[in-house]
Amino acid sequence: MSLQTVALLHPGNMGTTIGATAASGGARVLWASHERSPATHKRAKVAGLIDVTNLAEAVGQSEIVLSVCPPHAAMDVARAVAAQEFRGIYVDANAVSRATAEEIGKIVTAGGASFVDGGIIGSPVKQAGTTRLYLSGPRAPEIAELFAGSMLDARAIGPEPGAASALKVAYAAWTKCTDALVLTIRAFAAHEGVDKALLEEWSISQPALEKKCTRAAAVAAPKMWRYVGEMKEIAEAFAGAGLPAGFHGAAAEVSDRLACFKDQTEPGPTVTAVIDALRDPSRSG
Repeated sequence: MSLQTVALLHPGNMGTTIGATAASGGARVLWASHERSPATHKRAKVAGLIDVTNLAEAVGQSEIVLSVCPPHAAMDVARAVAAQEFRGIYVDANAVSRATAEEIGKIVTAGGASFVDGGIIGSPVKQAGTTRLYLSGPRAPEIAELFAGSMLDARAIGPEPGAASALKVAYAAWTKCTDALVLTIRAFAAHEGVDKALLEEWSISQPALEKKCTRAAAVAAPKMWRYVGEMKEIAEAFAGAGLPAGFHGAAAEVSDRLACFKDQTEPGPTVTAVIDALRDPSRSG
């Protein structure tokens, strides 16, 4: 792919690193700073993204729009871009279901754009081998080529939009739901007064679980405010497939109760703090 201009909407922890990766390959990466937080300004500056202030400028100068935002905002971002009559390639790389991705595709193609569905698996891009961007849609190979040779492993997996989102749903249905589950189990054991005994049993029969629980508290809990919408998307996707949706509906509720730890890192929350928050829903929000 020849040199491209990419509008990144909006540079959070993950999106910023993906934008920086595209820039390292020669793309010109724009972002719109209007009504964005000081933290977002700082991330974008460190990543070397170009601020063009508003959405109209970012979209008007770009051949590609890359949407990486919390799932609940994905439709609104698509509508805002479609209102600009964008006619390039719109890439939705958000954690949404196939049905939501297909609806986003209808919105942006009605505005004149081509649509590529994306799903990100892994951590923010800091080194090669940690993060994969799965892509589907007729123009998915063009977007994969944008990241060729970079630290981001971009993979086109088929011509039908929705496949990348479905893969992301299937993957996160395990990884993120089990973080919520193991923390909730510890909260239940604490309520029943058997937490110490449970940890002793885990050390015998399930030695990986205590470590998973500690990591879920420290690493996942600060991000779980973003999981609420994603878990709801997964629940709806499962229901649409005729499968029980209760697992992920409950995980959405757990994630909401842990929203009080939003972006709390270095150090992250302790298991004890997370247990207290789960047992006292008044702390959420």
